[in-house]
Amino acid sequence: MTTAHVPHQTDPGSALADPPPIPPHASEATRLLCAGAYLDPRYRDRVIDELYLDEQRIVAPSLGIDAARVLAHALRARKQEQLWAAAIVGLWIVGLPLSGWLLAGVLYPSLLLALAPWLRGRAAEPPLYRRVAAFVARWWGRVIFAYFLFIAVSIAFGDGGDDDSGYGSAYDPYDLSDPESVSLTDLLVPAADDLAELIDPWQAWMALGVLALIALCVAAQRGQFARALTAELSPQRFPDAASDPAERAEGQRFRRVMHRIRVEQHAPLVMYHEARPFCGAGAAYDTWVLAVELRPDEDATQQPLSNRAILERIRPLLEQLRVPAEYAGTAVRDRLRRLEIDECVFLPAEGLLRRDQAPYGPEQFEQHRARAVEEGGEKRRHFLRIRVGGWEEELVVTVFVRIHTQGRMLMLEIAPHVLTPVRADFKDADRAAHRLRHDNVVGKALTALLLTPRSLGLALVTLGHGARYAWRLLTGGHSAALPDGPAVSVRELGSVPDGSTFQEMDTARYLRTVQDRIGHGVRLALAEAGYETGEFVQKIINVSEGAVHIGRADNSSFAFGEHASSSTVNSGPEPQKGPASDGGK
Repeated sequence: MTTAHVPHQTDPGSALADPPPIPPHASEATRLLCAGAYLDPRYRDRVIDELYLDEQRIVAPSLGIDAARVLAHALRARKQEQLWAAAIVGLWIVGLPLSGWLLAGVLYPSLLLALAPWLRGRAAEPPLYRRVAAFVARWWGRVIFAYFLFIAVSIAFGDGGDDDSGYGSAYDPYDLSDPESVSLTDLLVPAADDLAELIDPWQAWMALGVLALIALCVAAQRGQFARALTAELSPQRFPDAASDPAERAEGQRFRRVMHRIRVEQHAPLVMYHEARPFCGAGAAYDTWVLAVELRPDEDATQQPLSNRAILERIRPLLEQLRVPAEYAGTAVRDRLRRLEIDECVFLPAEGLLRRDQAPYGPEQFEQHRARAVEEGGEKRRHFLRIRVGGWEEELVVTVFVRIHTQGRMLMLEIAPHVLTPVRADFKDADRAAHRLRHDNVVGKALTALLLTPRSLGLALVTLGHGARYAWRLLTGGHSAALPDGPAVSVRELGSVPDGSTFQEMDTARYLRTVQDRIGHGVRLALAEAGYETGEFVQKIINVSEGAVHIGRADNSSFAFGEHASSSTVNSGPEPQKGPASDGGK
């Protein structure tokens, strides 16, 4: 009988009810994103462009991951890929003259095979004409390559060129001076008899030897990825960042960028771009704004009501969500026990002259927080941030809460955001590495042979991208550019659009639980300060049509979310009705 292993969770028999949280640099989400840098060149290029090339851009908040470590592996993966590409191109350059230019016949199928992915496009379901074009290019390239391989083997085991043989001159079958006698097929796919006249057996053997060396390079490159997944990216060794070879890369720019990322990515101060204020937090999930008039309760004594007082009333109710039921003991594995609550201040990145001028210091942040919590400003905004990292930090639910009182009105802003799980192909990296390691020799050889024809095209594309990146790095002037807010998030780039059914259920549960406590806390703060709560309850009912049940207040139930239904039984005075919401969804 087999027992399923539940990673990074509390053992029911353990005496520790709340084990120490996993640091972001060692999380499973970080490990999978690092593996994705080896799997997907497009993802790797986006990471390097955002975090390394565009050095002036401040990194997006990295919830549950370490973006610096992902960048280190992206740079390492690119360096390895470029070295292998240079080796493959070098073999082709050396092999062309040694083979009597017999290998030139493989250039055409290599080009076709390299173009096939481009013809198909990046869409999951490309149009029919793209699929047909890619299919034709791929199989026509394979057929031509097989044909030239057959020619090379035939010449290698034959007598070679002989002027007295029945083959005649290499140019006898067609005359180049007569255009009508020459076809495109003759130029791209010459006859075997013609090549036999020009190529000696030893040159054919050189061509076969070069192709074998290229196949070995392709196999070794694939094996290097498998070794990385077994070594520094394995679940056992990945938490030890000090032994990670990607972290030990040299270079002043590398060290400077890594330091800045680690200063910024988990700081409570968020420097944002005006068009993307919540970059890094995931997709918005039913954001809404509620405005309620503060009406004194005739039966209660009024107390001063500040934004800070309301937030402090909400916070302990949220902290209680970490406490398991008494009968559960140490067996509780609910992710709410790791619920994180902190305060953050959003500042626009515009106006900074240098990236290191951002006020990330503790004293500077405290000054901004003290002023922002009560001012209700437009550009500088204070939020209470509640975060739940589920599924080994693959599902991250973050709720931003902002309270503002102005002109005897209470404004409650709730902005939930959800980071969906890591891409499926990144999560399958361990399976792919396992197949590469445990495949038999015949399977590895056939796979390398099938990948050899397109190796030249892919190598040239890789080196071309490297040259373009080096040019942009030298001439872009990014290090001296004015600072800018983040454009994309490393975590969001590696996410799928939707999670599984279980993950969607967990998302709804986390949001309902947190929003219930927020609504309850605001109501208690209003009641304790001597204000009526009936209008607040009524507007919570009408704020949206969702099915998120909040609870009971003043003998009333209220709900928000899609398709909500709620009934109200009020034994006190009839609450005054007002607009449903100032912000809506």
